[in-house]
Amino acid sequence: MSNTALFAIRELNGDDVGLFRELLAVLGRAFDEVDAFTSAQPGTAYLRKLLGGKQFIAFAALEGQSVIGGLAAYELPKFEQERSEIYIYDLAVASEHRRKGVATALINELKAVAAARGAYVIFVQADPPDEPAVALYTKLGTREDVFHFDIAVK
Repeated sequence: MSNTALFAIRELNGDDVGLFRELLAVLGRAFDEVDAFTSAQPGTAYLRKLLGGKQFIAFAALEGQSVIGGLAAYELPKFEQERSEIYIYDLAVASEHRRKGVATALINELKAVAAARGAYVIFVQADPPDEPAVALYTKLGTREDVFHFDIAVK
């Protein structure tokens, strides 16, 4: 866990289901999708397994005991070489805590975990209208213009 004067970053594990549920609420508010993030949450056993697994990575940014932001990512083992890459699936900071370095601190903690796991890259998507996210990721990485496609299962 890393600390700044204003907040701490904590990597979540199988014992942190309560904190993860708080993170889900923060994500829901930040993305204006509270119902999607809170109305049908997985059970405790599912979340313990997810948080305790090797491929899911979650961090919570804490101010005292309160979750003010967080990050959810996946480690993707590669098949062409013995290495992996990390995909940031969601990252959000509560509106009243933005512009204080929380998102950058979350990504820096992820970078340390990625390096320890032998990953060679972290990647993330950002929607062009989300200017703050685009600015953050531009500051931290190299932009690639790609297309994203959703393929229906049924």
